[in-house]
Amino acid sequence: MPNRTVQEERLRQRFALYDTDGDGRVERGDLEQEARRIVHAFGESEDSPKAQALLHAYPHMWDHMTKTAGVGAGQGLSLEQFVQIANTQMLDQGRAGFGHMLRPSIRAMVDLCDVDGDGQVSPEEFRKWLGAIGNDRIDADAAFRAMDADRNGKLSVEEIVAAVGEYHNGELDAPLLGV
Repeated sequence: MPNRTVQEERLRQRFALYDTDGDGRVERGDLEQEARRIVHAFGESEDSPKAQALLHAYPHMWDHMTKTAGVGAGQGLSLEQFVQIANTQMLDQGRAGFGHMLRPSIRAMVDLCDVDGDGQVSPEEFRKWLGAIGNDRIDADAAFRAMDADRNGKLSVEEIVAAVGEYHNGELDAPLLGV
């Protein structure tokens, strides 16, 4: 059963991560800036196909959230609006909501850090991922093991989407994706 207190705290953390300019609102430009920061942390040129996928996925996620919520183009979201939208579009819809909203950006992140080209994330690639998103303070190996549902030593996009959902539901304690 989801813990609403934990869910709200994790959404607050996500909001703070996305509010790159610290103005108390999340705007499309904040997600664009976060995507650029991640691309640069991976040492990838913004012109590369992998970088372009991420640079388009983050703002696309934003556009979908705001359009579905009825927020006009160019408007930012307050913390309360962000939490409400995340609740209705992701948390209340379970795995399907997280998958629909986050799969494109997670797919782009997997492709960005997938050095060996197998479409999955190895433990080494995952450590690089965590460093790129500024979350190298956690035990990457423990987080990886917690996310590796099929225990094959690789993380698929589906495993990562599920883990992000479980994290935000309070069912997994490994901080993921920069939070």
